[in-house]
Amino acid sequence: MADQVQDNPSRKRFELSVEGIVAFVDYERREGGVFALTHTEVPEALGGKGVGSRLVKGSLELVRAQGGKVVPCCSFISAYVEKHPEYQDLLA
Repeated sequence: MADQVQDNPSRKRFELSVEGIVAFVDYERREGGVFALTHTEVPEALGGKGVGSRLVKGSLELVRAQGGKVVPCCSFISAYVEKHPEYQDLLA
């Protein structure tokens, strides 16, 4: 259904392309490898397909692979981390 989540540093966001449509998480990089995850955008055409959850999971995994931490500034990301304790260790 989709490729994996990729970092697009020039646009300061993590992206997931599904059916030719891009969903994304905007971020701000802060000191100490901290990513402030500020906004999640899943186009309406992808709604209800679990794309948002896959996008957030992949974004968190990319941060983890870089040894970073996150500040969830977006309610969707905050709710995801709260429901998935395996990502609590990423909180800054």
